[in-house]
Amino acid sequence: MPDIDAQRITETVDVLAIQRLQSTYADVVSRRAWPELGDLFLPDARIEVDTRTADVMVFDGPGALGAFIAGAIERFAFFEFVILNAVVELAAGGDPDVATARVWMCELRTDAITGEWNNAFGVYHDRYRRTDDTWRFAHRRYHSLARTADGPHRAEAFAFPHGVDLGS
Repeated sequence: MPDIDAQRITETVDVLAIQRLQSTYADVVSRRAWPELGDLFLPDARIEVDTRTADVMVFDGPGALGAFIAGAIERFAFFEFVILNAVVELAAGGDPDVATARVWMCELRTDAITGEWNNAFGVYHDRYRRTDDTWRFAHRRYHSLARTADGPHRAEAFAFPHGVDLGS
């Protein structure tokens, strides 16, 4: 039995470390602390953003991602990135140093000029890699799921992206 307990403890520690990474990302983005993204991602991490209304955008590394997000949210006087739920799978593909997750999120935001409040909902399909006993983002693929649209009480909704493959 001690081996099973040790395995459960190791799994729990890994899941908590990945959830901490996810939460730190939400904190960094909400605070617009772009230089801090470098500690969260592998230098060659690939990030794909599918807003569903434009071509998929691809960014290589945390610097490119930070520059993109900074430009995308600069018009908001208030911006908060909220994790709604996350499901982590350890030892993805049989590798104990690779994990995957679905991260359900919401952006709460207020336009600086109009004062209009709006929300965006989405899901990240993530792949993480453990290096030097630290979990980092290796690949993120974001899909918009819904967002408020022009006009009061209007929203756009998109189908869930089944079958997302983050490669190896």
